[in-house]
Amino acid sequence: MELRTDFQTLRVQMQERICFVQIYRPESNNTINDQLVDEFHRLLEMCEDAVTVLVIQGLPEVFCFGADFQGLRDNAKSGDELEQDPGPLYDLWLKLASGPYIVISLVKGKVNAGGIGFVAASDIVLADHTAQFSLSEMLFGLYPACVLPFLIRRTGIQKAHYLTLMTSPILVEQAHAWGLIDAFDTSGEVLLRKHLLRLRRLTKKSVSAYKRYMISLQDNLSASKPLAVAANVEMFSDTDSMSGIIRYVEQGKFPWEE
Repeated sequence: MELRTDFQTLRVQMQERICFVQIYRPESNNTINDQLVDEFHRLLEMCEDAVTVLVIQGLPEVFCFGADFQGLRDNAKSGDELEQDPGPLYDLWLKLASGPYIVISLVKGKVNAGGIGFVAASDIVLADHTAQFSLSEMLFGLYPACVLPFLIRRTGIQKAHYLTLMTSPILVEQAHAWGLIDAFDTSGEVLLRKHLLRLRRLTKKSVSAYKRYMISLQDNLSASKPLAVAANVEMFSDTDSMSGIIRYVEQGKFPWEE
């Protein structure tokens, strides 16, 4: 198995035509920052011709926890604040959904907010019994604008609507019943091996043709991008929402708490 060492936020291993990628930001609870998005785009460029199956994993206790609030707070506090651009992240999920490879997310532990985007953009989602899924954005006066087009494709509009409004986690059994995940077991690794035994038999040519056909049947993902990105930019420009995020990072208090 070939180990790639040219990434800082990802751990990547290649095994023939299978790429195993671990989201690896343990110091930041596996949250999403610009560097992670940029490195993931670079990885997908490498996978374009060489990979038939891409397996995404996280840490044992958290798959991906969404936006890096600490990074947002640091930017807001600095004199050289950078404008938030959700376009590259949306494009990343769109590449996962439409790219010429089978994308498997193997979920352990918590998945929150933008982490749901990786799950919902995957072709196959596997989980162990520790997995739990939540959309916490509304707690901070936000909503998952860029996640929702992908999530609705997986669960339907009402389940995505409920997850957004309730903000509380659902456990693996509920996620399976709603179609957010495809299979679960006590051992995610055993479940993954069983799937790879079948999937490794598929040719790159057939996978590429099939993914092109499937995305052409559901072209709303590309059409939804301008609306989703604009909504995201507007939300993160709101001073009340940003004040709530900064307070949460600095004091650990939600916006409604005294």
